[in-house]
Amino acid sequence: MAYDVVVVGAGVIGAACAEALTAAGLSVAVLDHGAPASGTTAAGEGNVLVSDKAPGPELALAQHSRRRWPRLLAELRDLLGPRRAEAEWEAKGGLVVATAPAAASALADFAAAQRTAGVRAEPVTPAEAGALEPHLTADVTAAVHYPQDGQLQPVLATTALLAAVRERGGRVRAGVTAHGVETGAGGAVTGVRTDRGTVPCGAVVNACGPWAGRFAAAAGAPVAVLPRRGLVLVTAAVPAGTVRHKVYDADYVGAVAGGTAALQTSTVVEATRAGTVLVGSSRERAGFDETVRVAVLRELARKAAGLFPVLAGVPVIRAYGGFRPYVPDHLPVIGEDPRRPRLWHATGHEGAGIGLAAGTGQLLADLFTGRAPEVPAEPFRVDRPGVMTEAEAADEPA
Repeated sequence: MAYDVVVVGAGVIGAACAEALTAAGLSVAVLDHGAPASGTTAAGEGNVLVSDKAPGPELALAQHSRRRWPRLLAELRDLLGPRRAEAEWEAKGGLVVATAPAAASALADFAAAQRTAGVRAEPVTPAEAGALEPHLTADVTAAVHYPQDGQLQPVLATTALLAAVRERGGRVRAGVTAHGVETGAGGAVTGVRTDRGTVPCGAVVNACGPWAGRFAAAAGAPVAVLPRRGLVLVTAAVPAGTVRHKVYDADYVGAVAGGTAALQTSTVVEATRAGTVLVGSSRERAGFDETVRVAVLRELARKAAGLFPVLAGVPVIRAYGGFRPYVPDHLPVIGEDPRRPRLWHATGHEGAGIGLAAGTGQLLADLFTGRAPEVPAEPFRVDRPGVMTEAEAADEPA
């Protein structure tokens, strides 16, 4: 069977693109070399954030996506029923804190800039921060409350998006490895080559996350998407209300925007609906090396206990990690590749993919069908400086 579109990658970005394309009436197949949502998506915390982004294109996409997620989940409930569409959505809000005078000043300036872009960034005193989070350290010097921040369960959300694809007649195929594309006149894509044969199609969406650079190169259109490794700790369940918001130290923003390949850690703490606490985060460019280093886990635990002293006595029950798709200019790559007609990319979201997925899927579907997008697409184009290069990708360890 020939499809209008084949989406390569069944993580949250690929699932969101496939859902939006099927909602537009297109026939879609989703392929993944593993199980759906088993890669980067499964290693995420489920953050839907506006708090960590400076004014600019990514923030605009994040705001669009934050508005879209609740509407999209409601649409999925109408289509699939509440059980199949459950994603544990929580509009819990975020709290960013500083524990040093210099960080307090930088946090205030960052929040002020965000307010000019329409973000609800509400400065609170240390005492007010303590009222929002009673177990927070007393060392807080300044804080900003972000009521627009949310959270969902990423695997459940991805599963619901893919269920909608199937409900509309699309197909999701796990355990199928894509090796490249077939081309026709003018080099345009006519199919996807896989270990199970060629899948004919009118277009391909490269939603391979950290592996998007490899698939793009195999398709004859390299893009500089690199893996950036991250680790997260999971504690035993704690009493309800121990951690009420997504709480992170102000240095997290700098770590997100940093470009160094060296290890960076910053304190991020949030509870799940099951009562466990997720502790992050680390960032390191080390290729696809899956080694879990105990020293990194210890640093995450130490910093989390510094922010929430109550956690010092709570057991860590497991740790997990994965690779995030990193682009040197920290912007996603969304759109058609000018070198390979009908090859589209939706990748490079790094650690923000969960939050940006709803907006990304809609943006790609709008561009694909010729509808006017709700956010400017130009900043995410493939042919921008530093993206369509082989040299940067080749420098990354294998």
